[in-house]
Amino acid sequence: MMAHPMVGTREEWEAANSNVIEREKELDRLSEEITRKRRELPWLRIDKDYNLDTDEGPKTLAELFDGRSQLLIYHIMFGPSWTAACPGCSQLADQFDGMLAHLNARDVTLICVSHAPLEKLQAYKSRMGWQFPYVSSFHSDFNDDIGASITQEQQPEVANQVLPIFANDEAIAKLAASCGIDLKEYVTTEAPGMTAWALEEGRVYQTYSSLRVGFPVFYYQVLERAPKGGKEGVPVLRHDEYPEIVAARS
Repeated sequence: MMAHPMVGTREEWEAANSNVIEREKELDRLSEEITRKRRELPWLRIDKDYNLDTDEGPKTLAELFDGRSQLLIYHIMFGPSWTAACPGCSQLADQFDGMLAHLNARDVTLICVSHAPLEKLQAYKSRMGWQFPYVSSFHSDFNDDIGASITQEQQPEVANQVLPIFANDEAIAKLAASCGIDLKEYVTTEAPGMTAWALEEGRVYQTYSSLRVGFPVFYYQVLERAPKGGKEGVPVLRHDEYPEIVAARS
């Protein structure tokens, strides 16, 4: 944990705090600029028919909009042979339920998609206590086509790129083990991230994609405001795996 840097007078604190606020405003302006550029991206018309498995049965991509014109999909890393979803993706997904009403009121539908069969997703969703729609692409080319899953043909190239980076990373190896797989499968088969979609006059368009580069876990942004940055050395766990929670259940 970071050592306390210094103790200052109120005048020193106010000056230093004001400087940080100005830098945060710069970051806000950059974020607004990126948002504008993101919305200026050309749209990619999707002509291929996709059917994804949902709790209500197979649905087309257009039907997943649920009557709205905008769709956000978070792609949770959870492959067909995995026993559980990625803990990091799960931490992020924990925050989605509280957003649903606010997004829906603004003409936006939010869902999650994984490559594992629907039965696995339903069991995991029940374990996590999630309410948002969780959809399977197991019987569809959807994940492969948009890059949320790495095809068998692509995996050797991906392995050559990423395995040297993570070969000795014990933390990543533990994440893989918690999903019931080895490190190679963890880093070469599924990709996290978000894609955005629009529905206009019955046509589906992909408008944005951020895959394989991660996506912010929003509670980190709150944690960043904590004076010491939070306790160090806490592993990436699902919310029901923290020792104090496990002990409380025992």
